[in-house]
Amino acid sequence: METLDNTPFHIDPDEVLRRAHLAKADADTTHTARELIEQAQQVARPKAVYEVCYVENKRPDSVELAGITFTSRVLRVNLDQVECIFAYVATCGTELTEISAPAGDILLDYCLDVIKEMALRAALQHLSEHLRAKYALGQTSQMNPGSLEDWPITEQFKLFELLGNVEEVVGVRLTDSCLMIPQKSVSGIIFPTEVRFESCQLCQRENCPSRQTSFDPALAQRYGLEE
Repeated sequence: METLDNTPFHIDPDEVLRRAHLAKADADTTHTARELIEQAQQVARPKAVYEVCYVENKRPDSVELAGITFTSRVLRVNLDQVECIFAYVATCGTELTEISAPAGDILLDYCLDVIKEMALRAALQHLSEHLRAKYALGQTSQMNPGSLEDWPITEQFKLFELLGNVEEVVGVRLTDSCLMIPQKSVSGIIFPTEVRFESCQLCQRENCPSRQTSFDPALAQRYGLEE
């Protein structure tokens, strides 16, 4: 397992205020928000870990990675022509969870949440850039346990088993209910692909704030998820 704990992360205060809808807040709220942003900039350490795994024992609805069987027809189809993948966990870092807004201030709580989300995105971008540079990757896609019914969130236990002691290395703990702590963390598998894949293409959930693209019924049928 390789660790990336030197993620470049610079916080633009004005961007945070805009995203947190605080750009037009009163002077006291804005002042406190800027103090929180400065504190976050001083301690933030977004990071990621990953493991290179060969794809083995491909069955109709499962694949084996590092001796662990992952069950998902979509994952199996996506890895049909793939020899190796990158299993990963990325996080905003435990350092940001030690900062707190004034008790009961929902707006400033949300401001901190925005900062943590930005830190997580920085960790993911750094991971992507690192993998492309080190392994000369072209186009890639990714899948995350729980993003589709076909690959349930419980498969996250296997992903953490594959990676090893993630909590010791980057501070991300997986609860019995498959919740990652810090919550601004994400796990998944990155794989090379000629055709860009998004889990949203196979998800029919409406009004999802994380949706990247629209549901594609024809694609779902090709994956065997639609009759």
